[in-house]
Amino acid sequence: MNLFEYISDRWDKLSLEALLHVSAVVQCTVLAAVAGVLIGVAVYRSAVGSALATALASTILTIPSFALLGLLIPISGLGSTTTVIALVLYALLPIIRNTIVGLAGVDPAVTDAARGIGMSRIGVLTRVELRLAWPAVLAGMRVATQMLMGIAVIAAYAKGPGLGSQIFSGLANAGSANSLNEALSGTLGVVILALILDGVYVLINRLTVSRGVRG
Repeated sequence: MNLFEYISDRWDKLSLEALLHVSAVVQCTVLAAVAGVLIGVAVYRSAVGSALATALASTILTIPSFALLGLLIPISGLGSTTTVIALVLYALLPIIRNTIVGLAGVDPAVTDAARGIGMSRIGVLTRVELRLAWPAVLAGMRVATQMLMGIAVIAAYAKGPGLGSQIFSGLANAGSANSLNEALSGTLGVVILALILDGVYVLINRLTVSRGVRG
């Protein structure tokens, strides 16, 4: 059986796994964005705080995927919970770093002008600083999403959802009739989904960032 026949015969299963894969990645990226932006907002005015937050997030990223999943399984068990925790932790670094860079890069004259017309500190942050930092935050989310597309494959080790189960099954059954088809279908699925999501980010950037800021 060639690859196209394999995909055609198992399309229902593969499409469901692809949907679960991309859903897990998108949801975890959103959760990481909320946490990462909040952390970035809390520390961006402090050099020590920014360095500490970035260092901690960097440390998490250096932990091998299998090792982190192995540490989480005794705590949260097998399944989606462990997958979500791991993916969110891995997604934090680019989002925190880009939030800090974006907020720190806002021209002080702009914030001074906003305060001069009577905006509160919260108003300046939400209506001026975060809007100007949004392109950087979005770029961090884009990087995090691409990272998680690959890391989510490893989550199959913890019985997580997605296309990783196809790849693991193919590797575990190496030499069998469909082992190569299993591994290839999972791998190609991840690549295609990653390209689609990257295109979505390009569209979001065009829709939410003004030409002046993009330029």
